[in-house]
Amino acid sequence: MDKKSKEHDLVDHKFYHAGQEAPFLDRSEDPGTPQTRHEAYKLAFADNDFLLRDELRPVRFQLELLKPEMLLEEAGVGSTLVMYGSARIPSPEEADKLVAEADEARRPIAEKLAEKAKYYTEAYKLARQVSELAIVEDGKRQFVICSGGGPSIMEAANRGASDAGSESIGLNIALPHEQYPNSFVTPNLSFQFHYFALRKMHFLLRARAVAVFPGGFGTLDEFLELLTLIQTGKMKPIPVLLFGKDFWSRVINFEALVEEGTINAEDLDLFKWCECADDAWCHIAEFYDLTC
Repeated sequence: MDKKSKEHDLVDHKFYHAGQEAPFLDRSEDPGTPQTRHEAYKLAFADNDFLLRDELRPVRFQLELLKPEMLLEEAGVGSTLVMYGSARIPSPEEADKLVAEADEARRPIAEKLAEKAKYYTEAYKLARQVSELAIVEDGKRQFVICSGGGPSIMEAANRGASDAGSESIGLNIALPHEQYPNSFVTPNLSFQFHYFALRKMHFLLRARAVAVFPGGFGTLDEFLELLTLIQTGKMKPIPVLLFGKDFWSRVINFEALVEEGTINAEDLDLFKWCECADDAWCHIAEFYDLTC
């Protein structure tokens, strides 16, 4: 189609896309006057100082909701298997080194962390097992592995998917201390968030199962919020797989909550205890009537 006929095309855009208009900002004929040099003259979407103002927080919320949603949709991700867990548990390869390098005061803690290296292994196995199944429905990939994008259990999840030849998602969070995606996250599915609330929303928007491994405040926060959403009916039930009964039973006295009347006995059925990847997948398969 020549230029003239394209100009008369009914479906052609008559306004420039923002990306097409962006080069206009670099015009060499800019006179450099006080008006054009002032911050007020910048286009709003190209003005970082403006976008970071407190009044623009609702807009930033919307951007953090939209960007991952649009890119995951474009990548054909239909559903996810979310994997929560500690950023401190070592891999089996690193466990002995962690203990050996700990001073006398820290050694008992290092030894306890090293004991939990088995959960790195199980997270890896579950992610690899599910990724190798490569389930596709309605033209979209199902049970795509999704982690917080960091080290330890999160790394194990992305590593298992990567070794299975599958893509996986990492939802990182900007923190005061350095925190970068692990090297196994698929680059075009590696996202960074400013707001914890929007990150937690993206964890669950596509989740069709969630595996929870031993962890700290962050894992507790994500796990208990998930249970609350299902308990209150704000979210439909999905398989919630809790790895490490000895650990979690020490951290949370679930039975005491029932005895005190603050939850119902049937609320303890919102999650399933697991110790190995095979058990976890069987729970998921049974829930969705798939082959275990």
